[in-house]
Amino acid sequence: MKLKIGETIKRLRKERDITQEEFSEILGVSCQSVSRWENNTCYPDIELIPIIAAFFNISTDKLLGIDEAAEKAAVDQYLSDFQESLSRGDIESCIAVARNGVAEFPNSYALLNKLMYALFVSGSDDADIPNWEENMQKYDGEIVSLGERIMQHCPDTDIRLEATARLAYQHYEMGRKEIGRAIYETLPSMLLCKEMSLLWWTLDENEKLPVTRDYIDKAYRALSDGIWKLAKLLPPEKSLAVFAKWQSLNDFMYDGKSKTGTWANTNGHCKQAELYMQLGDKTNAIKHLQAACEAAISFDDRPTEETVSSLLLGEQIKRKVDFDTADSRPICMILRDTWMAANAFDGIRNTEDFKNITQNLTEAMIR
Repeated sequence: MKLKIGETIKRLRKERDITQEEFSEILGVSCQSVSRWENNTCYPDIELIPIIAAFFNISTDKLLGIDEAAEKAAVDQYLSDFQESLSRGDIESCIAVARNGVAEFPNSYALLNKLMYALFVSGSDDADIPNWEENMQKYDGEIVSLGERIMQHCPDTDIRLEATARLAYQHYEMGRKEIGRAIYETLPSMLLCKEMSLLWWTLDENEKLPVTRDYIDKAYRALSDGIWKLAKLLPPEKSLAVFAKWQSLNDFMYDGKSKTGTWANTNGHCKQAELYMQLGDKTNAIKHLQAACEAAISFDDRPTEETVSSLLLGEQIKRKVDFDTADSRPICMILRDTWMAANAFDGIRNTEDFKNITQNLTEAMIR
C-alpha cells in the first residue's frame, strides 16, 4: 500500500496558506525535508507523524492518506477471493491471494492470518497436495513468524486466539510438542469465553437472541468435535455407540431433520463402515458405505446457497463458498479413491455391493 502522506501534507499546508519554509520552522526540520516529503521522495520520521497530524487537527490515518472505507473494501475483496479459492481446495491460489493482500496492506491482521492459514494447510497430508511434505518444511519458519506476530500484536481477540491455536499445532506437527502444548495452555478456558452468560446480561434486548443462538451453535460444534475425537480412542463397539450419539445430537439440534448430505456425514458413515469391518459385520459395513455414497453425491450436488432452520439454531444460510477444504477433488472422488481404499475394506472390495457403490460414485462425478 503506497502512503500518500506527501500529497496530504502539501494540500493541508496550502489550505492553511503556510509556506514550506514556515512549516519547516514549526517542525524544526529543514525546508529541503518538507520538499522531499511533498515530492514523495521520502517520508517524515515516524516520531513526527503524530505531531504533524495534531498540527493539522486530523488523525494519523488521514495524514497517511489512508482511506479507511476504501481499505476495508479492498481487504474484504481479498478475503472474499481467498474464501472462493479455499472452497475449491485451490491452496496455491489462496497463498497467492493472501500474499498479494499482505503486500498491499502489510498491517492487516485479517490478511496475515489468512496467509498463515493457507501456508499451514498447504502441508496437509490428507488432501490432493502432491508436495505437502515439502511445504511443511518450506513454510515452517514463515508460519511460526506470522503466528508469533499475530499472537503478540493483533488487537482483534478472535484473530489472535485463532492464530495462537494454529501456531501451537504447527509446533506439534513439526515435532515441537512441548512448545505447542505450552502455547495451548495460554489460551483461555471455555468457561471464560465472552459468549458465556456473563456477557449475556450486558446485551441489549435485540442482541440477546442472535448472540444466544450463536453461542449454542459454537457449543454444538465444540461438542460434535469432542465426540469425534472420543470415537477415535475407544474400541469398535463403543466407537459405534459414540457415532450413534453423534447422529442423535445432530437430529436433536435440527429438530429431527438434520441434513444428511454433508462432508461430516460422508466421512462419519465411512468410519462406521470401517468399524463394522473390524467386527466382521460386512452387512452393516456395506450399509454404511451406501449411506456415505448417498451423502457424498448429495454434498457435491448441493446448491450454491440454502436456508436451514431449527428451534435452537434459528435460521441459517449455508453457502457453498463457505466450505473450507485443502482438497480440490469432489468428495465423491475422495470417498472412492482415498477413504474406501483403506485396507479395512479388502474383505468386501470384490463384492457386487462394493463395486456398485464405486460405480455410483464414478457416475456422479461425470454427470
